[in-house]
Amino acid sequence: MLEKIEELDINLLVYLNGLGSETYDKFWLFITNQLYWTPFFLLLFYLIYKKVGGKQTLYLLLFIAVLIAFTDQTTNLFKHTFQRLRPCNNPDINTIIRVVQVRKSFSFFSGHAANTMAVATFLYLVLKRHFKYFGLLFLWPLIFAYSRIYLGLHYPGDILTGYFFGALFGFLIFLACRRLKPQYFPG
Repeated sequence: MLEKIEELDINLLVYLNGLGSETYDKFWLFITNQLYWTPFFLLLFYLIYKKVGGKQTLYLLLFIAVLIAFTDQTTNLFKHTFQRLRPCNNPDINTIIRVVQVRKSFSFFSGHAANTMAVATFLYLVLKRHFKYFGLLFLWPLIFAYSRIYLGLHYPGDILTGYFFGALFGFLIFLACRRLKPQYFPG
């Protein structure tokens, strides 16, 4: 069963990664770089600040920092426990995929997917009543995580597992916030 899942994961990676072309490589390298998302984050937090005020925005930033630290450390624990080679470093497949970028760390599971999904889930649960189309925020983790497959850095299973853990941790931090500061995080 596990071998069948791994085979499906590899086949899906080969297909999705194979959709790329040199024409778009620079675009996806730009997308995968967290620093380039800074204007998006600044705009997002400006809109949040304007809607909910400074004190709640500061609480949001504090809890997001805790959330990212927790998610990131959990991701690293899994990576060092499972030690799954990234597609770009896997000699069984790195010759049949497009390797656009190389990283030496392990693959399972994606920290990019986990962190972005955790933050998106948390922010959505806190702010959905304030913004009509706030569900569009989930496009961010989808685009960001696809860049990891495109570049040859993660398998789809790494991304899906990262999404699962991110959504779970985002939800749990939301519940903790509601318990600690119910006036700022109503249910």
